[in-house]
Order: sequence, then C-alpha cells, then structure tokens
Amino acid sequence: MPIMAALGVNIAKMSGRSLGFTGGTADKLEAIPGYNINLSIEEFKENVKKIGISLITQTGNLAPADKKIYALRDSISCTSSIPLIASSIMSKKIAAGANKIVLDVTCGNGAFMKNITDAKELAIQMNKIGKLANKETICVITNMNEPLGYAVGNNLEIIEAVNSLKGQMPKDVEEVVLELGAYMLKLAGKGENIEENKNKIQETIKTGKAFHKFVELVENQGGDITYIENTNKFPKAKYEIVILSKNDGYIKEINAEEIGKLASKLGAGRTKKEDRIDYTAGIVLNKKVGEQVKENEKIATLYTNKEQYEEAKEELEKIIKISEERVEKEKAILGIIGQ
Repeated sequence: MPIMAALGVNIAKMSGRSLGFTGGTADKLEAIPGYNINLSIEEFKENVKKIGISLITQTGNLAPADKKIYALRDSISCTSSIPLIASSIMSKKIAAGANKIVLDVTCGNGAFMKNITDAKELAIQMNKIGKLANKETICVITNMNEPLGYAVGNNLEIIEAVNSLKGQMPKDVEEVVLELGAYMLKLAGKGENIEENKNKIQETIKTGKAFHKFVELVENQGGDITYIENTNKFPKAKYEIVILSKNDGYIKEINAEEIGKLASKLGAGRTKKEDRIDYTAGIVLNKKVGEQVKENEKIATLYTNKEQYEEAKEELEKIIKISEERVEKEKAILGIIGQ
C-alpha cells in the first residue's frame, strides 16, 4: 500500500483482525505503539486526501446487511458457498466507493480456497459482480500453501515489512507485490505496460520513497515512527527457540494453515474475538519449500512468552517436512482473472 501511495495512487484500505489461523492486518499495525486503527470515516477520507493513504480497521457501517447474511450462512452451514463469499467480499469493496478493484485471491492450505478450481471460480464470480457494478476488477490468484515471506506474527511481520520497504524483500513477497502493484497502477491509469509498472515499483523501493510513505502513514495515524526507523526497539519475546534440521535434504512442505494455528497458540493470534494478542509471539522461517538444508542447519525460530513451549517446538518440527529428493519450488502467482 505505501508503494502505491508513493507512486501517486490514493490508497484507502480497511482490514480485519486475526481470528483462528488467519493473521489480521489491523493487529499488525497496532503492534506499532500509538498507531490508531480506529478512525471515523471522515478522518479516514481526510487522511487519504492529505497524504494519499490511510489504513484502518473495518467499520460496522459498511455493508451492514453483509453481517446479517454471514450470520445466516453460518447457521445453515453455508459459509463455503462461493457465490455468497464473492457477494460478501465485493459488497464491502463497492460500498467503500472503490472505482477500480484489484483483489488478492489466496489459494492453498493456508487460504479459504483450498484448491485452484475453487479459487478461479471465486475470482470469476467477483469479476462478474465488478462488471455488474461498472467497477473494473482484476483478481490475482496467489499461492498460500506455505507462508508468504519468512515472518509469522505481529511485531515480526512489521519488521519484515519495514525491511522489505528498505529493499530486503523476500522473493515470494516481491513476486506478489509486483504483480498486484502492477495491475493497480494499470487500473489507476498510471501505466498500461505491466512489466514497466513492475520496474516503477522496484525503483520506488530503491529510492526510499516507499519507505518514507510508510513512515508518513504511521506518523499521520499517531504511531511512534522511531520503531519504524529502528526496528530493534520492538519488544522481544522471552523465549527464542531455534529449530534445527534433523537431516540433509530439501524442504518439502511448510503447511501455512498449521503454521498459522501454531503461531496463534504461541500468542500471536486469537481463537475468540475477546482474546488478547501477544505482539512479540510468532515464528520466523529460515527456509522455503524447494530449498536445500543440511543436518543441524537452522530452519526456523519460535518466539513466545509461554514457558510450556516444548510441545510447540515438536509441532513446528513436524510441520516443516524435509525430503531426501529434490523438491520443485511452487509459483507465487497462480493466475490472473479479468485482465
């Protein structure tokens, strides 16, 4: 989002909180001391006019019928209905007043759409709704079989985001950012050529403009920018448990859903809406699927303030599966619908 704002595309983004194995962008932003995620719609709009970007939590006044329909879907075991999921997502985008819509449709074991067939069907339905509402819509289907990037947790992901904006972006994050961003620039009328748009994004990161826009966003919403300028200020978990590979081989699988559930157990997420989040808890991976590992090589670190971490350590060792045979690296981008 800061990259797009630095390139002159106004960004007004509402994000949810974590629940179950899913991480919430709102919680991650609140990991920055002072950052105010709860703005009125008027303040939200004013921020976008002032600096071109505002990121807040979802408001109850946006598409209020959606909450009632969701409760009904839940009570009649209809939460997995693709047309109803498409309607729920698009109702909020249209109600927020977006003229052009670019959607990241995640697919895999860490996503709601577990397979590519369902992900494509959801993307097609959302694209059709966009056309009916005269909103140009692009859906980018991205891989969520393993976590995106290396960090899982609130402080940990903010630190990774800051480092990414400073040019140290994990390869899979870069692929997704470039693809989504290139289409956002195209729909915003900032460039028809997707490859040229990707170059613009890389240049904005290289010059530091994207990072400075993020600092501006944080400062504008009351956050302490010294934490962004020096991420060592973020508090650390009491326990840091290093996970070592038990044998030589190749990373075969890192199940994103299982990683999300484990991070939640460590304190990084919620099982109920009332649960308090431990911003320091989480997991940092050192390897991705398809990469080679040696015996006793560091493959992950587990961060928690809970003394009973042995079970979590054993669980993480089981989640990161190693094969003796070479494993193909999976693509980050699985398809584009609506171009």
